Amino acid sequence: MFAHLYDGSTPAAVAIISISLVLLSGFLMTRLTKRLRLPNVTAYITAGILIGPFCLNLIPQSIIDGTSFLPDIALAFIAFSTGEFFRLDTLKKNGAKVLIIVVLEALLASVLVFIVTYFVLRLELAFSIVLAALASATAPASTMMTIRQTGAKGDFVETLLQVVALDDIVGLLAYSVAISVALHSYAGSAFSVSGIITPLLTNAGVLLLGGVFGILLMLLLRPKTRSTDNRLIIAVALLFAFCGVCTVFEVSPLLGCMSMGTVYINMTDNDKLFKQLGYFSPPILLLFFVRSGMSFDLRALVNPSGSIGTTPLLVIGILYFVVRIVGKYAGAFFGCLLAKKPKTTRNYLGLALIPQAGVAIGLAELGARTLQGEAGAALLTVILASSVLYELIGPGCAKLALYLSKSYSNKLEDLVTVPESTPDGKTKSQLELLIERIQKIQQELPAHTINEEEQAFNEAAEYHRAVLTGEANRGDLKKSGRR
Repeated sequence: MFAHLYDGSTPAAVAIISISLVLLSGFLMTRLTKRLRLPNVTAYITAGILIGPFCLNLIPQSIIDGTSFLPDIALAFIAFSTGEFFRLDTLKKNGAKVLIIVVLEALLASVLVFIVTYFVLRLELAFSIVLAALASATAPASTMMTIRQTGAKGDFVETLLQVVALDDIVGLLAYSVAISVALHSYAGSAFSVSGIITPLLTNAGVLLLGGVFGILLMLLLRPKTRSTDNRLIIAVALLFAFCGVCTVFEVSPLLGCMSMGTVYINMTDNDKLFKQLGYFSPPILLLFFVRSGMSFDLRALVNPSGSIGTTPLLVIGILYFVVRIVGKYAGAFFGCLLAKKPKTTRNYLGLALIPQAGVAIGLAELGARTLQGEAGAALLTVILASSVLYELIGPGCAKLALYLSKSYSNKLEDLVTVPESTPDGKTKSQLELLIERIQKIQQELPAHTINEEEQAFNEAAEYHRAVLTGEANRGDLKKSGRR
């Protein structure tokens, strides 16, 4: 609609203006979703749909195609941050319980989707098994952003983060097996054990390489004199390098980056780097989610010619959307029941597992290139369409699950507890209770209310500014030992 606005502009100008529009549209949409009490991820996806080529067309297709690296970069930051929650002491305490939950909720969702697509809709085996494998994946990015936005804490949050992280590992392994079976199905060749073992060994190699990068990161950041800005530079450089290596061999960087973060946190027991990256990554995640929205072609979903055999894509998409939610919730419920998790975790964990975006979209793009033809295009269309819907309702459901599980609260009485009666047994009035709660909150507030992520980032920014402006001379630098 507005593509002519770029007529006569240089490629550099188009790229700069486009990035600015993406960032601003994502931010402006959060002003609306904030009033509706929806998470920011929902705003980013919606903004991408509106400014994309299938609506207002504010962003040229060349920019969307040219930023195809964004999913890998965003997944690297997401996966590395997720690795922080795989501390060995925590895994020893909850590892077996979490594994039970993950296996049930991931596999039940995949099994139900496969039954509906292959046995009920009678779709081809290759398409059905790959789509079923993708159903197991969730969206760690939207979940983590929702948790960060609400400030939720507690056992429910720890369980959720570990389930989401392990869930994507199961999803990647399931996809590796499924795509191998699909290719054998197309080739008409006999089932081969090596065709299953090879992708599993590949993922094991990625995990091992990620661990090596984690050790390298630890060694490079070991000097206590390393400045905070250089620590951030080294971490980002290694994450980009690992993504590049994975891209060369056409494998997902997700498992390796998780391994990288896990090795680093367990060898250093220092979470400051994760806080710095947590404050640095929001613009990257915004670009990633807005781009996902721009890639969604609604016309391909509702077009009468869009189908696999005699089954319209719209029917496949709706059934996939509903069946996956049922499988996730039921699997999480029974998994928590077997793991003897608290009632609040058992009843609401499934709600928080609805989001699906980055990992599923990345694997769907890879699957579309592998399957090719009608099945490949249909696979990508269904996953993109359902991911948009999942990201529109999923983060809201995740936020609701965090609230219902009492992982966070907006009520003053839930934030602090004070005696409701005086020492002599007289019941206090509501005004007295309100005053006491406010006073207690004031007493518990730290001297600086800035959050840890912002504080870690600001330390690096202040030091860097001092160097650039000359406020920190050579003597100061030598004295501080920073390098």
